[in-house]
Amino acid sequence: MANKRTNRCLYKSDFKSFIETDTYAILGRIHDAFHGSVLTTTDEAWLGEIQFLQNILLPWKEEEAEIIFEYDIPRLGKRIDVVLLLRGIIFCLEFKVGQKDALQSDVEQVMDYALDLKNFHRFSHDRIIVPILIPTKHTSSSSSFTPSVYNDSIFNPLITGVLGLQNLIQDVLRHTNATVPGTIKDWIISPYTPTPTIIEAARSLYENHSVEDITRHEADKVTTDATITYILDIINHSKRKGEKSICFVTGVPGAGKTLVGLDVAVKQSYQDDGKFNENDGAVYLSGNGPLVAVLTEALARDNYKKAREKGEYKKLSDSRREVNKFIQIIHRYRDNMLAKIKNPVIDGNLEIDPEKAVKLKHSGYGEVEHVAIFDEAQRAWTHKRIADYLKRGGTYGNKLKVANFPMSEAAFLIWSLDQREDWATIVCLIGGGQEINTGEAGISEWITALNERFPHWNVYISDKLTEPEYAEGKVNELLEHNPNVVFSDKLHLGVSLRSFRAERLSAFVHSLLSFNTDAAELYRNVVSHGYPIVLTRSMDKAREWLRQQARGTQQTGILISKVSARFKPLSVHVLPQNEDNAVHWFLEDKTDVRSSNYLEEAATEIQVQGLEVDFACVLWDADMRYENGKWTFWKFNGKTQWVPEKNTEIQKYMLNAYRVLLTRARQGMVICIPKGNRRTTPEGFPEDPTRRPSFYDSTYEYFKSLTDNII
Repeated sequence: MANKRTNRCLYKSDFKSFIETDTYAILGRIHDAFHGSVLTTTDEAWLGEIQFLQNILLPWKEEEAEIIFEYDIPRLGKRIDVVLLLRGIIFCLEFKVGQKDALQSDVEQVMDYALDLKNFHRFSHDRIIVPILIPTKHTSSSSSFTPSVYNDSIFNPLITGVLGLQNLIQDVLRHTNATVPGTIKDWIISPYTPTPTIIEAARSLYENHSVEDITRHEADKVTTDATITYILDIINHSKRKGEKSICFVTGVPGAGKTLVGLDVAVKQSYQDDGKFNENDGAVYLSGNGPLVAVLTEALARDNYKKAREKGEYKKLSDSRREVNKFIQIIHRYRDNMLAKIKNPVIDGNLEIDPEKAVKLKHSGYGEVEHVAIFDEAQRAWTHKRIADYLKRGGTYGNKLKVANFPMSEAAFLIWSLDQREDWATIVCLIGGGQEINTGEAGISEWITALNERFPHWNVYISDKLTEPEYAEGKVNELLEHNPNVVFSDKLHLGVSLRSFRAERLSAFVHSLLSFNTDAAELYRNVVSHGYPIVLTRSMDKAREWLRQQARGTQQTGILISKVSARFKPLSVHVLPQNEDNAVHWFLEDKTDVRSSNYLEEAATEIQVQGLEVDFACVLWDADMRYENGKWTFWKFNGKTQWVPEKNTEIQKYMLNAYRVLLTRARQGMVICIPKGNRRTTPEGFPEDPTRRPSFYDSTYEYFKSLTDNII
């Protein structure tokens, strides 16, 4: 029989059961474990792999050995086609069904899998790893067995067709003198634990980077150092006392919250003498896919470029791997913890399943890091959203279904760190009024979880969390009966590093959106400090203004809300919601048409939250309109008309979307509110009823009342 299914793969079995089980029964189990639509080509590939391997593995049928299909490398979001655990050796197999030639990209792919296991998979650290690429129609097999240039017990990738795979495995076993039968205990549920080598590399990469997208600032008063020191003191106190603590850090847009998070992650992982602190590491986590993708790629490209300049041999994938130590997607961290729980959940109590997790000396059943930094913590999901997501089996690839999930995402993340048996610290980086998606809980959910489920945690909180944009101004009320709360001004970043010429930009945007009487005065203050904000009704003039402002490598870009819909008439294309697209939009230079600088594709608040350009055009649509002293909210039906949005929660997200867009530019912005289409048909009807001038005119007049800088 195949072993009990784990959420870490689609299928797992000992060799004997795998060989003796009907091919289509195995395929059915893989289907059952897979979430999403299976493409015909994928189905055929799985079937072919099963049939090939049932014959190839016959010589080892009676041995204690395991086969694993579609293995998820913990927290990295990468899946290996097939893993064989045979005589203590880890074989990583990457199939290219129907392919004859071995492509360089395919060889690099299987090598990357081996390196990821070596660097991040605890039970692979000291094992021989053999990556094998299998273009199934390849007519020859590798005959040279040499260690990789990394000198880490990883073979250089081997290449063979299906017909040569059995002999190749036998040759590897002879070459390594692997004669003792046996698998690797608990390999399938190995903890994620980066090696000191990969952490040293990541530290060097981060501390020597020069990526302007992360660190650029010219502010006179920068408070990030004081905030970092305060957080590190809290972490040290928690360690000394064996306590659990959580910090809430607030900051104006562009104040450097991400930089603070990355600095804490790096500095916490090292002692004063610069040596790796093996037991006290930290990780930076974000649910913002585009932000993580852009940060990772920016740092990796910078490191790769420097290595090339020094004449060092290094692949871009090596640099990306090093960045992945400190920067990760929060959902993968969450899902790795979900894979450890007893399922189904009984009576609303989450418990660790000892069959799904390995208990370690210091971390218990928790993750390896003592410190987790959650960027944009206000975007953590509500209980309803994560419960609905897990009820239907939300994790793509594996059907990780959890019925009746009892917690919000914030509560579960605290629970995850609470599994440590010694101490832990959570650092929540919070942007005020920046919840931009349905189901984002805001800061109140974190506080509620602490009050109701984790009263033993110490709470260190920014004194600015009492302001209206955080938890609707109810933070004091929510924390009234919690005795473990400390307020500190050290946990607020009040100076914008992004808009270094206009420290009051965020205050102006808040007043603008709230119709405060000081909006015009704040506008003048911002402009007087050398941060231009201009108004136009013409995209041609907006593009011209942006091109006139930007010098050298300064970056421009068009920004729109995700609800916006009628920009095709303005020759503006909406950037597709894909992380690779965001990477190209932000990081390519002016010679690449995918770059934001071409001013053809517009990014939404989803893609730009946490990031910035030098000069931006915020292109306003009819989704949010100024009418009679208030905002009204609309959604396009995709066909003929805009319909009112009555849901007050969604209205809040739509307002916050423009709050994000209006605070993305470092050095200046143009706000374009189109004229709409004023033409009529011969019969006297509007030529384009979806772009009536009345949808835009009152909004334009409101903005015009605040500024005289119109082009």
